[in-house]
Formats: sequence, C-alpha cells, structure tokens
Amino acid sequence: MNLELCSGEYSVFKLKNKSSIPETVYSKSFYSITKTPEELSLVCESSLISDYLKEEANFVLFKVIGPLDFSLTGVLSSLTEPLAEKKISVFAISTFDTDYLLVKKEKLPQTIESLEAKGFSFV
Repeated sequence: MNLELCSGEYSVFKLKNKSSIPETVYSKSFYSITKTPEELSLVCESSLISDYLKEEANFVLFKVIGPLDFSLTGVLSSLTEPLAEKKISVFAISTFDTDYLLVKKEKLPQTIESLEAKGFSFV
C-alpha cells in the first residue's frame, strides 16, 4: 500500500458548537469538519484558526493513496498496529475514497521507519 506525506503542519481544534468555520479553511487542499451533538471538531492547517476552545497541534498528515474499495477490511489496523507497538499515537480520518492519519511531527521519523518495515511505501 502506498502512502503520501502531505505538506503542512496540522492541528485538531475543538470549536464552540455553533461556531462558524473561517472562509480561509475552505480554500485549502485538506480540512475535515465533524459535528456531533457534543462538539464541533476541525482538522486543518495550524495557522488557520485563532478562536477555539482546545487545540492539539504539531501534526503531520499521511494519505493512503486510493481510492480504496469499501469491501476492504483492516486498512486502518494495518497502519495503526505497527505504530501502537512503537507507542505512536494517531488521529485517523476516513473519507469516501481513502484514509488519512495524523501523527505528531516529532514522531515522523519513527512513523516512517515503522510503516516501511511493514511494507508500506511512500510516494
């Protein structure tokens, strides 16, 4: 399976439940918005948001090169298990076509090493 390291530094933000998403977010190549009854979460480039309740910063973003068929099983576990063995925490996002993983920037070398050891390739 092929992975791509996307450019930029990312954060996961918790916003006020009725917050508006800043227009600058929509012009970027990657962002993810999740709304539940309890929270509004936004993943985007770190510099785009200034009004938030909580932030977890300093992430890099990996994309699984897709599209992936819905019938595939174990894609996320094949990525996260070797990282869990190395105590590398992940934040996963799934879309219709593929999966994304965010890992802390300081864990980037260990992440690449762990995934390459399991047969993943980086493009």
